[in-house]
Amino acid sequence: MQLTDIGANLAHESFSDDLDDVLERARKAGVTRLVVTGSDLESSRASLDLAQRYPDQCFATAGLHPHHATDWDAPLEKLMRESAAAGRLAAVGEMGLDFFRDISPRAAQEEVFAAQLAVACDYQLPVFLHQREAHERFLPILKEHMADLPRAVVHCFTDSGDALDSYIEAGCYIGITGWVCDERRGRDLYENVPRIPDDRLMIETDAPYLMPRTIRPKPKTRRNEPANLPWVLESVAAARDQSVETVAALTHANAGRFFNLDSA
Repeated sequence: MQLTDIGANLAHESFSDDLDDVLERARKAGVTRLVVTGSDLESSRASLDLAQRYPDQCFATAGLHPHHATDWDAPLEKLMRESAAAGRLAAVGEMGLDFFRDISPRAAQEEVFAAQLAVACDYQLPVFLHQREAHERFLPILKEHMADLPRAVVHCFTDSGDALDSYIEAGCYIGITGWVCDERRGRDLYENVPRIPDDRLMIETDAPYLMPRTIRPKPKTRRNEPANLPWVLESVAAARDQSVETVAALTHANAGRFFNLDSA
């Protein structure tokens, strides 16, 4: 059984001392492919470096998280465009809108979101998307570009059933994290996961965040890592009343197709 973790923040400082061990534990857990998230200039560079160092396991994205929208500048756009032109990116992002914390002004978030979508359109790359408490603005901006985008995934989906339906109708894929394993916050998500079509579903850890609460025995650390992806798989399979093997096969295939990994 092979799995793809479509969102792992391996450039995070918490992985700086034991990354080789983290990758080996992922392999032993069946997580054979990792899409490493770039969310600012530094992490995008690190993502590209990891993909170069571990070409059979790691694949890079480059982008700017909405929290950092005010940091959008020429060096990051140049990195994104040059990497895209060289065929080094699996996707553009993490990008989107986050009105939950408003760490960057909303107007700046919207402008930078549109700018990154334009980069993806120019190079015909899929997009890795972030949306929190911003659905009403996020979807119209995305729809303006969907006709020119090859594919889009709403990563770490935690929104309502209505939002889910609108993304599916728009043609988006949906990424599910360990949020679905949380019996407190994730109950609505657990109930909505069966609404995702088989060919639009993908899974992720969002490591080092969102440790699955279903892990037994309980971990001694709060740092999530890709080796924990099978716990997400298990909860998603249970929610959909499908076998673990079925969900593993379809999510792995969907990720390969979405990020064009099968020809990498």
